[in-house]
Amino acid sequence: MRILVIGERCIDRHIYTKTDRLCPEAPCPVLTPKITTESFGMAANVAANIRSLGADCDLVCNDTEIRKTRFVDDTSNQMFIRYDENDIAENIGDRLEDVDFDIYDAVVISDYDKGFLSKKDIQEISWLHDLVFLDTKKILDFEMVRGIKFVKLNLYEVEQSKKANANIVDEIWDKLITTLGSSGCAYRDNVYPVEKVEIKDFSGAGDTFLAAFVVKYIETSDVEKALTFANECATIVVQKRGVVSL
Repeated sequence: MRILVIGERCIDRHIYTKTDRLCPEAPCPVLTPKITTESFGMAANVAANIRSLGADCDLVCNDTEIRKTRFVDDTSNQMFIRYDENDIAENIGDRLEDVDFDIYDAVVISDYDKGFLSKKDIQEISWLHDLVFLDTKKILDFEMVRGIKFVKLNLYEVEQSKKANANIVDEIWDKLITTLGSSGCAYRDNVYPVEKVEIKDFSGAGDTFLAAFVVKYIETSDVEKALTFANECATIVVQKRGVVSL
């Protein structure tokens, strides 16, 4: 299968530190770096997970280098601070005109709402392909998602959209997938639980869930099988540190 991912990418940087004392000048820990890791995140992490599951995947993303840096205690995996650089991406502009959408089995929009995609851009993409999956940080409205096959949000994002539009969940009930963290996910009136595991890091788990769901749905056309598989894959990555693909 061949899949196209469209959205913002970033560099996820984790600095794992030794921490055993407080700063004498201020009530904050003194961090001594031990290990630094870097990986591509956001839409690039979705694409990496799709490739790891055996599919061909192309990525249309920003040129701006968005960087997220996290300082994390190496022993407890407790994050002390995260700071983001270049957090606004250039708009996709007319780049959609150069994409041959007919060669793809599906299109995945991984929209972190950094400016690369507008609501109008998302709507246009849904007109250009019959099978479009959306994961977005934007407040939903029905026109934006009318042509989308599935919308994947976490529970907080669903609640934020409901505050702006009380009826939005009812309007997109048949296409909304809500991830529930350690409780699994919900689709329509069903909750799909996950195996209880020791969680080390939630970073990037939503990207893995989305990638796995897309690949399995294309393979089987079975929503329940795809959701179960997506839960299993997300469970794997939360047991690892940092942003990792399968």
